[in-house]
Amino acid sequence: MEQARRPFAKAATFTAIAFALPLALAGCGDRTAPAAPQASASAQPPQRPAGPHKVVLAFGDSLFAGYGLDPGESYPAQLERALWAKGINASVVNAGVSGDTTAAARERLAFTLDNQPARPVLALISLGGNDMLRGLPLDQTRANLDAILAEFDKRHIPVIVEGMLAAPNMGKDYASRFNELFPELTKKHGDALVPFFLQPVVGQAGLMQADNIHPNAKGVGKVVAATVDRVVAGLNDEGA
Repeated sequence: MEQARRPFAKAATFTAIAFALPLALAGCGDRTAPAAPQASASAQPPQRPAGPHKVVLAFGDSLFAGYGLDPGESYPAQLERALWAKGINASVVNAGVSGDTTAAARERLAFTLDNQPARPVLALISLGGNDMLRGLPLDQTRANLDAILAEFDKRHIPVIVEGMLAAPNMGKDYASRFNELFPELTKKHGDALVPFFLQPVVGQAGLMQADNIHPNAKGVGKVVAATVDRVVAGLNDEGA
């Protein structure tokens, strides 16, 4: 099920010089249990196609959890339907937790993987926004992300990292070092990278929730449309 709507905890607003929007990202919302895969909310959803069943694990924060959205509107739920529409028999498991830092995600990763009914053939990762929001030391963020990717390496599960960019008001030095984390670590581990997950919706009020932080259902659809082909490619890669 989707995350319940709730007031933001320690809401923060970034003056986004480059993005023209607050970029608190996934740092809002209480930390709750991962949501289960959602059923389609559309009136005429695509039917699950025939063919080999492939499980995709969406492991991340509120951008995956579906914060502020109705059932069936989260990124994993909409991505699953987009994959069906492309003829891929996939289940996208929503393992997003609102408010997760990289440290919290690292703590729950092994438990999450050990308790999947079926082994994922591909993992999507969206993490790091909360570390930035809280100004956590970048060496800790790097170490946590490195360990998370190493765990997927150990289990031979390919990964697509849905990257983040630092808010401009974090300072030039911090932003530069934060932005370098994702390309450096994906290169180290041989993983794929979407440089900026929110690129399709940033700066577009009609695609954002009233908080100007999280995409609304239409905005999530735009993000799915921009990333689904990369997920298809990941599923078609050797080993998937």
